[in-house]
Amino acid sequence: MSTQNTAGIQTLLEAEREAQKIVQKARTYRTQKVKDARSEAQKEIEDYKRQKEEEFQRFESQHSGTHSQIEVEATKEVQRTLEEIKTLGEEKAPAVIKDLLTAVVDVKPAPHRNAAPPV
Repeated sequence: MSTQNTAGIQTLLEAEREAQKIVQKARTYRTQKVKDARSEAQKEIEDYKRQKEEEFQRFESQHSGTHSQIEVEATKEVQRTLEEIKTLGEEKAPAVIKDLLTAVVDVKPAPHRNAAPPV
């Protein structure tokens, strides 16, 4: 019986070694799959980042011209308004000066409308 026991033990040891090899292969396979998944995820992240960067660049290029155009139009509008103010000032200046001089030179003393009448 001892040869049968030894042969049985040898068979069990052989099966155990075979099982360890299978488990080791599975661990190696799993580790490789995790590495592959990580690298694939990193690649997808980089692709997505690149895509969003391109979208941003397109958006920025489309709208950057609009800002400069609006700025030029605003500057023109300010210049037009300043010219209108200057023109009105030149037109109205003599009348304003005349009114100011009249108010200063032709003084007509009178009690203030809120002042109490003398008793």
